[in-house]
Amino acid sequence: MSELQYLEVPDLMLQKGGILPKARLAWRSIGELNAARDNAVLVPSWYTGNDDTSEMFFTGEQRALDPSKYFIILTNLLGNGRSSSPSNTPAPQERSRFPTVTYHDNVALQHKLVTEVLGIERLRLVTGWSMGAAQTYQWAAQYPDAVEAAVPIAGSARCASYNAVFLYSLRRTLMLDPVFEQGFYSRPPIEGLKAFATIYAGWGVSEPFFREKAYSAFGADDHADFVANFWEPFFLQHDANDLLAMLRTWELGDISDSTAYEGDLEAALAGIKARLITVPVDNDRYFPPVDEEYATSKIPNGECRTVNSIWGHMAPMNLDNAEVFDNILREALG
Repeated sequence: MSELQYLEVPDLMLQKGGILPKARLAWRSIGELNAARDNAVLVPSWYTGNDDTSEMFFTGEQRALDPSKYFIILTNLLGNGRSSSPSNTPAPQERSRFPTVTYHDNVALQHKLVTEVLGIERLRLVTGWSMGAAQTYQWAAQYPDAVEAAVPIAGSARCASYNAVFLYSLRRTLMLDPVFEQGFYSRPPIEGLKAFATIYAGWGVSEPFFREKAYSAFGADDHADFVANFWEPFFLQHDANDLLAMLRTWELGDISDSTAYEGDLEAALAGIKARLITVPVDNDRYFPPVDEEYATSKIPNGECRTVNSIWGHMAPMNLDNAEVFDNILREALG
């Protein structure tokens, strides 16, 4: 396992305008690249996730992503606090002045890492959960010849309107905290972060999750205890500006937003050459299966495999579901 490393790119031109004078992509790898350089798997991080959580939930001995078989590249989203982010970028792009970044920008940096630093022409598999799934779709559309197989888990090729309304509520809630000070806070906006966490709690899982008291798996006695002792501490550890930057990336997600496809989603989906198996969760409130059923119907070699779980969007966090996801990943790896 390698230590955390950084790909630094000077004067990165961003898709939505502006420049990052020194863009930093934080990454590391586990496993060994074989002589043929054909066993590379890329796992981009998700919202609030990082290379450590990607490793924790998706890799391991006897798992589909086994480091003894595959060279697994774990990348960090721009904005997550490890790669270039509002919290670690110097003036004049610090805090709320951090520019808008997209999945296109993230994947362009990852492609530079894969091809120029690691010398890999074609990835055996790209897979990720949530925003990692969106980056998986982005890879397959942006670099169709560089991806052999793709498995987006609980994500989408384009951020839907219903999903965007949820993101609006999070953004406005956090920014309404008087401590926020337009992003130039002198102390964390704790009350805003707690409200943010409470909204997230209702969307992250599902109604049957609460009805069946599945929160007991977290040691919680009831819904209020679940919010106070899991969701609030989870979000209080994150920088508010970082959370908002990643929300913006999430909201702008659209694989057709490029000069190649000019907003035509069906054309972007049709341009995917990889074998793509999308894995929605039946109770996911962010990315309902209906969107992924539509997407795969337009992908030449696309399939949709819906997983049933009352954990909703958080299904990959439930290790009881690990074998279900692993079986699909093994199939995609061939």
